[in-house]
Amino acid sequence: MIGFYDYTVILTYLSMLSGTCGIIFCLNNIGHPYIGMLFLLFCGLCDAFDGKVARTKKNRTSRMKKFGIQIDSLSDLIAFGVLPACIGIAMMRSSIYYETLPSTIFFMKITERAMGIKIAFTVTAILYTLAAMIRLAFFNVLEEEREETDDKGPRYFHGLPVTSAALVFPTVLLCHIVFSMDFTFLYWALMAIMGILYISDIRVKKPTTKDVLMMIAFGAAEAIVLGLIFIFLKNR
Repeated sequence: MIGFYDYTVILTYLSMLSGTCGIIFCLNNIGHPYIGMLFLLFCGLCDAFDGKVARTKKNRTSRMKKFGIQIDSLSDLIAFGVLPACIGIAMMRSSIYYETLPSTIFFMKITERAMGIKIAFTVTAILYTLAAMIRLAFFNVLEEEREETDDKGPRYFHGLPVTSAALVFPTVLLCHIVFSMDFTFLYWALMAIMGILYISDIRVKKPTTKDVLMMIAFGAAEAIVLGLIFIFLKNR
């Protein structure tokens, strides 16, 4: 069998499987954005530790390291590129809205919105995924250059990391719950903004261990709240 299957790549494989499951659940008849968000948060959890786990193996060959870089980016494209776009599609199809809101174009059911808006959302999803792919490919190029020069690398990222999707998009659904408003437009606006930030030549400081732990705690809290809300809605 080609490829590698030791413990250093298990979390990356799990992230890819989780992202794929989220995509399938979002696009079929039982699809719901809450389900997709739970899979997205799990992908973020795996990504937070996969690099650290891989680096614990001291005798990794050059081929194993390069393989790890490639599958990490391929997995991230599915988890943080395609899955958020599919969650947005699920939001368009679902009925997460509130009857008490004004009957305006911003708050009516997405199925009643103009076809032009649906097309704009779809185009945004496609371009967002493209931006995520470009960002990840550029990251791979920088990593290969760093490996060739034995450089420890800069203490910052070029462009916004695509993994930030695991915290930003679930927060939109939490805002939907807290404020009892339809945040579908906000979700798609953030998707457009993040897509631009992915390919912008900005420098984002790499998080410290403390920062990573705080993000994990925040993501875990989001997962618990979204899970409980989804169970509550299913039992109503």
